[in-house]
Amino acid sequence: MNASTAPLPATTTAAQRWRSRVPGLLLTAAVAAAAIGLATLPWLQAHGISALTLAIVLGIALGNTVYPPLSAPAATGVGFSKQWLLRAGIVLYGLRLTFQDIGQVGVAGVLVDALVLTSTFALAWLAGTRWFGIDRGTALLIGAGSSICGAAAVMAAEPVVRGRAEQVTVAVSTVVVFGTAGMFLYPALYQLNLAHAWVPMSETLYGVFTGSTVHEVAQVVAAGRAVSEGAADTAVIAKMVRVMMLAPFLVALSLLLARRQGVRPGAAPAKIVVPWFAFGFVAVAGLNSLQLLPAGLVALAIQVDTALLAMAMAALGLTTHVSALRQAGMKPLLLALLLFAWLLAGGLGINLSVHALLG
Repeated sequence: MNASTAPLPATTTAAQRWRSRVPGLLLTAAVAAAAIGLATLPWLQAHGISALTLAIVLGIALGNTVYPPLSAPAATGVGFSKQWLLRAGIVLYGLRLTFQDIGQVGVAGVLVDALVLTSTFALAWLAGTRWFGIDRGTALLIGAGSSICGAAAVMAAEPVVRGRAEQVTVAVSTVVVFGTAGMFLYPALYQLNLAHAWVPMSETLYGVFTGSTVHEVAQVVAAGRAVSEGAADTAVIAKMVRVMMLAPFLVALSLLLARRQGVRPGAAPAKIVVPWFAFGFVAVAGLNSLQLLPAGLVALAIQVDTALLAMAMAALGLTTHVSALRQAGMKPLLLALLLFAWLLAGGLGINLSVHALLG
């Protein structure tokens, strides 16, 4: 074997792979940095528009204008951002909560979150595939975003569902639309209820209701603060407990999809997609619960996590074509509207019932 045909050393191959990723990584980092900077503007903060939402919007804008002619050198890095940086971001997301949060909302709060999650996702699966005739991947991704934690849940469920870029973007778009609507509607309904006393609703109960049903964390904060700081604190805790359910949800979904695949006549042996990053998420949350890490380090890691997730969102936007969104039509939006109505009415019923039973 001569020198020209000898295989390259592994270190050289790895270096080449990383060099090929640099243009795409720089691009997604630039979009993420712009989104994070814009998210600090007071108007956007007041309206619950997060850096993740801005990153995908900017990514879509670029992805349908200047990016396509320049995509060849950046494609590898953009793909890396969409896949691996996402998983790293989900793992670090565990630093945003602790197991002690569960104690603050009590058994009632945990049960409310679990019932809202399972009922909303089951409705998404049933209504999406049977009533609206939407493909299963899109329906499940919309269900994940609506039932757990918005865009982050959609992105986390994508490897398990094996969703395509346009399916993920459709799901994230519905989260943005109805999560934003809820951010304004919930405080307005609370004030109306104060005036008319339709249902018994304290600020604490409002906080748990908001945290268990509103889509994004930023939207939960905005909806809670519109009532009071105490309501916001309770809402965030309830939301964090709901976020903690992401890991068991992904494992259960993977097992369920594998089982359904295996029972089809002539189907290939079912393959369980083990979302290892979900276990990393729980492990990091457990480590954070021990309160061994310096507060400054945790704060820095959360900033890094936001940057990683924003880069993943930017990559998703860059690879999404508006034509794919148009082809999706109104059905995904109608499904998301149905889920939003269920979160509002059914979620309220679940909250009132559980708190009446358990206090």
